Amino acid sequence: MTKLRIFLADDHAVVREGLKSLINAQADMEVIGEAGDGQAACEQVPLLLPDVVVLDVSMPGITGAQAAERLKQECPQIKVLALTVHEDKGYLRQLLEAGAAGYVLKRAAAEELIRAIRTVAGGGINLDPTLAGKVVGGFVRKRAEKGLPTEGDLSEREAEVVRLLAAGHSNKEIALRLDLSVKTVETYKARSLEKLGLHSRADLVRYALQRGWLQEE
Repeated sequence: MTKLRIFLADDHAVVREGLKSLINAQADMEVIGEAGDGQAACEQVPLLLPDVVVLDVSMPGITGAQAAERLKQECPQIKVLALTVHEDKGYLRQLLEAGAAGYVLKRAAAEELIRAIRTVAGGGINLDPTLAGKVVGGFVRKRAEKGLPTEGDLSEREAEVVRLLAAGHSNKEIALRLDLSVKTVETYKARSLEKLGLHSRADLVRYALQRGWLQEE
C-alpha cells in the first residue's frame, strides 16, 4: 500500500509528537517531516513534497493564511489542511481563499483529523459541519462583486457535468448518467473549468461548496 505522506507544522513540540503518533498509527499514512513555524514549513515542504500539510495556523512568524497561500503557489499539487482554534467565520473563509483544502478545529476528536486528512488527500474539502454554512456564506456574493464568472455562464449540460463532478462522480459515471460519451464529458468538463476560471477538481469542489451544490446532493 502506498502511504499518504504527511508534513506537520505546529509550534508546540508536544502537540507535534501527539499528532505524529496518531498519524503514524494509521496503516495508510506516515509523517515524513515537521516544522515548528510557518517559515520553516514553507522552506521544507517544497523539498519533501508531501501529499498533505497539516498546518497549525497560530504559529509565530507568518500567519497561517500566508503560509497556506505561499505553499499553494509554490506547490499547487500539495493539499493544505489547517489546524485551528479559531471559529471566526471570516478567518476560516480567509484560509479557504488562501488555498487551504479545509480545516479541522483543535477541539475536534482525533478521528476527525484522520478523516479530514483522507478527505483532502482525495481531492475533497473538509469543513466543520457546524460552521460550514457560515464559512461558505458570502463567497458567492464576493465572487459576483469581483465580476468573476458564475455557473450562469455555463450551458445547461455544462452545469450538469460540473455538479456531478463536484459530487465525486467519475467521467464514466457521468457519461452513463447523462447518456454521453466519456470524451464528450471530458470536453464539457474542460470547457466549464475554463469558463469558471478553475484549474483542478479541488477548485471545483470548493466552488461547489460556495454555491451550495454539495448540500443539495
